[in-house]
Parts: sequence; structure tokens; C-alpha cells
Amino acid sequence: METVKIGRVYRHFKGNYYFVENIAYDSETKERMVVYKPLYEREDGRSIWVRPEKMFLENIPIDRKDNITGQTVRFKLVPEIEENYIK
Repeated sequence: METVKIGRVYRHFKGNYYFVENIAYDSETKERMVVYKPLYEREDGRSIWVRPEKMFLENIPIDRKDNITGQTVRFKLVPEIEENYIK
């Protein structure tokens, strides 16, 4: 299985960009969790998100109505963006 790259930018299949800050581990299951933040202003003010790594990298149907990017995965690494957004 592919692993998420810390300090890199990923695009969500709905089009927004996110920066992966770190990997955390669930204290009970030891499951790898991705800690990431949006690179856009959210109306709800939420700035840090956590999602299981296997869900972060999971395949999605290309024909989903909300899949505006045509990606086959939920989050896709954007190799051309290498800026580090950790402050």
C-alpha cells in the first residue's frame, strides 16, 4: 500500500487542495491517521483534519457526480507543488 507523504500537497477529488502536516496513530487500534489542513479559507473555520490513511488513499468511482477532477483516488499527490506550509 502507498503511504502518504508528510509535508506535501494533495488534491481532493472535489477539487480543493490540502497540506499533509503529519501522521498520527489511533491510541487504541494503532491505525495510521493523516493530519492535514485545507489550503483555502473555510466558512466553518475548521483548520485541521484527521482521516485514516487507508481512507485518505482509497479508490473512488470516476463517475461520481461530485468527482469534478476525474481522479480515481480520494486524495492525489500534487507533485508540482512542493511548498512547505508548516509554520
